Amino acid sequence: MKTYDSVIIGHVSLDYNIDCKDNLVIQLGGAVVYSSAAAHALGRKVAAVTKLAQEDFGRLDIFTLPKEDIYCIPSKKSTSIQNKYFTEDKEKRSCVCRSQGDPFTINDIPEVKASVYHLGGLIYGDFSDDLIPLLGERGKVAVDVQGFLRHASSKDGGEMYFCDWQSKKSMLPYIDFLKTDAAEAEILTGLTDRREAAKVLFDMGAKEIMITHNTEVLIYDGKEFYACPIKSRNLSGRTGRGDTTFAAYLNERIYTDIPTALLWATATVSYKMEKTGPFDKTREDVKAYIDEFYK
Repeated sequence: MKTYDSVIIGHVSLDYNIDCKDNLVIQLGGAVVYSSAAAHALGRKVAAVTKLAQEDFGRLDIFTLPKEDIYCIPSKKSTSIQNKYFTEDKEKRSCVCRSQGDPFTINDIPEVKASVYHLGGLIYGDFSDDLIPLLGERGKVAVDVQGFLRHASSKDGGEMYFCDWQSKKSMLPYIDFLKTDAAEAEILTGLTDRREAAKVLFDMGAKEIMITHNTEVLIYDGKEFYACPIKSRNLSGRTGRGDTTFAAYLNERIYTDIPTALLWATATVSYKMEKTGPFDKTREDVKAYIDEFYK
């Protein structure tokens, strides 16, 4: 049986990205792509589980992982999302679901050993709620909450929208690592203060909470807050910020304490944001980045 540090589960999306000057860039993305690339770059053993329509299997070439660590299940459709950004920093955007791949079930998860099972959903419906406790029987569970808050309109081409996770109170106690951004934390808790929101999410049952922001990454474990600043010199690779951060943190956290894992995660995403696409550097490169910008 194969053994991994983490298994990241999610759809590869064909993204139509329109910047604030109406320039269109079509590229492959999705949490499963950016997350697996970050963990792999740091030297961790990671598997990617995804679903694609048969005619879209060529999308698998975007992965930086060895082919034997990519598990692809046929789907009726593949996921595709259009993002329209309204600001240079890409903090404000509207999204349209062009198509959504089939949901993941426990039967789609390969029989492997892993320390962490990481749910990197893009749209509500990518996972059923019962997948979380079932994965918890195999290892620790990490959830990027976007996949449970962002909904696709029933109307084709309709704008996606965010709403609260109805099952959060029953599901959060099964989650070892929860990742939100500042806006998602407000949806879940009604609070704009990130630290107060993290406290509420911990009280609901999540064990370690990560809240990302364009200035810093925050971690709360029920006892202490830990924060580390973003130090990117430019934002050309802004897409995939949260996915890179969360995966780097999870795969370091397996082996070390919170402050060390957070430092490596924040340095990794700061470096990643300086170039478009999945992170393609090495652990040694990130170490040099830490030495230059975080000492």
